[in-house]
Amino acid sequence: VEAYCRAGHRTLAGQFDVLEMKDVELGNPPVWNRDPITGITAPMILGKRIDYRNRARVGNIKYLWEPNRHAELMGLAQAHHLTGDARFSDGFRQLMVSWIAQCPAGLGPNWTSALEASIRLINWSISWQLLGGDSASVFAGTSGASFRETWLNSVRQHCQFVSRYLSRYSSANNHLIGELAGLFVASVTWPFFPESIRWQTFAKRELEEQSRIQTFSDGVNKEQAIWYHHEVLDFFLLCDLIARSIGVDFSSSYRARTEQMLEYIASIMDVGGHVPAIGDADDAQILRMSVATSLDVFRSLLATGAVLFNRQDFQKKAGTFDDKTRWLLGDHAEVSFDAVGKAGRGALPRRSFPDGGYYVLGSDLEQTNEVRLVADCGNLGFLSIAAHGHADALSFTLFWCGEPWLIDPGIFSYSTNDPAREYFKGTSAHNTVVVDSCSQSVSGGTFLWLRHARAGVDRFESTDECDRLTGWHDGYRRLRDPVKVRRSWTYRKQERYLQIDDEFSCKGDHSLDFFWHFAPDCAVRLESGGLVAFKNGRSLELGWNEQLRARVYRGSMNPMLGWYSRKLGEKVPTSTLVLSGRIAGPRSFTSHLSFNGSRKP
Repeated sequence: VEAYCRAGHRTLAGQFDVLEMKDVELGNPPVWNRDPITGITAPMILGKRIDYRNRARVGNIKYLWEPNRHAELMGLAQAHHLTGDARFSDGFRQLMVSWIAQCPAGLGPNWTSALEASIRLINWSISWQLLGGDSASVFAGTSGASFRETWLNSVRQHCQFVSRYLSRYSSANNHLIGELAGLFVASVTWPFFPESIRWQTFAKRELEEQSRIQTFSDGVNKEQAIWYHHEVLDFFLLCDLIARSIGVDFSSSYRARTEQMLEYIASIMDVGGHVPAIGDADDAQILRMSVATSLDVFRSLLATGAVLFNRQDFQKKAGTFDDKTRWLLGDHAEVSFDAVGKAGRGALPRRSFPDGGYYVLGSDLEQTNEVRLVADCGNLGFLSIAAHGHADALSFTLFWCGEPWLIDPGIFSYSTNDPAREYFKGTSAHNTVVVDSCSQSVSGGTFLWLRHARAGVDRFESTDECDRLTGWHDGYRRLRDPVKVRRSWTYRKQERYLQIDDEFSCKGDHSLDFFWHFAPDCAVRLESGGLVAFKNGRSLELGWNEQLRARVYRGSMNPMLGWYSRKLGEKVPTSTLVLSGRIAGPRSFTSHLSFNGSRKP
């Protein structure tokens, strides 16, 4: 309770969390149409006529939008719910009134995106319920009744805006799912409007359809980006819970797809709770319901899923019953969570997601000494722009004993014309091979790919002795002398030995660069014909063909190599090994890793 009260008092003092920035002084009330980074106030013209990508006009729109999602206002409702303290509910009302006054319907930067309006509706819905619903004390008296009318009028304007500007074409991905979710949640929460039933029926039907369209049958979100997988899953789970509360259930196939999405997270998560940073990540949380700075969004989803689907494997991976799950399901759900750990349905870890293109190799999975390799043989992303996909075909991450060793370096930047944006989404930022210094897929801008590498799998098998996977991609078939790339992983479990074979089919001369990105806390040392990585008393030994030239980069800007981004806007130096060589016609290369080393750095 104290933590939520402290958070509420920070909001009353005008301090907001804006993405990675904590306790930003926005004032009470804030200037809602001002970017807190640049101080630029966006124009109060028709929102749909504002080019929100124009930084000179609106500043950094992501940072402007974030406080306008109203997670802090929901925090005030939480604090009021826990304490009954009128300071929090009164503060909520004052901020809401100021927002509606500063952001009249259709005008300004907060009326440019239907997704932003939908997320605001979701936070308003939760706040409405936590404050006490239609009989909340904040609606008492003449002024309270006036506030209620003002708020509901804005709710209806939001729903009309969202229904009119659904992302059917541009951003027809997680944006569309979020917009439908906001419309569904609002229509259930406030069934007062003539359009409410129509909005509810429409949004529910469309959510069912998008769960099929945007999710592979194996549970992988088609954007090929794990953070957006989590955001979409948040929308799906919330809508399912809202529907259950009024007895308007989603179909069994919708729920099955949601459970499969949870299985994917549980399967690529190592025993230490780490998830590969596949694809883009904007670090935003749809439901910022926990004030805990240590909240793990993926484990939280598994905790919620453990209760909803009675899954013992989800419960084990989640580890604890977190606050976000408590707010969503209620205090009583903690008893169910504990019971699932003793008598829930169990499932063996899934090793293959053939539609999404992800495969898990390794040994002693779910044990403290596990080796877990997650290989990416999937396509670039969703739809023609593949906005949030990375050029990472045939890359992989490696976790050993619950710690990351070979990593996906993350995202860092969403900024237009930022070289770091192009680097982090490009092929050289992943544990795979670059041919002729070109990325596998051709970028056309910040969220656009002009040419997509196709990828696939020839073989995957897992026995008690060995895991084998062979994949390919055609990203370099576009070269004047086309090159087809094939990679095979062979992991021998008893020996704890991984062999990687790379084959190149071509006729002419080409340069090759093999990239190996190590976790920031790994110390690496080049040796004759090999490299040793050290961490916490363990050593990983990597060897390769002696014809390759080896270089290690750490925090290099020219070329940009040796960086790891844990979250948007932050990067730290790490060690990247580059093995370079040339071929003249077809050629194969072999590299190998041994996990039994205990050498000292």
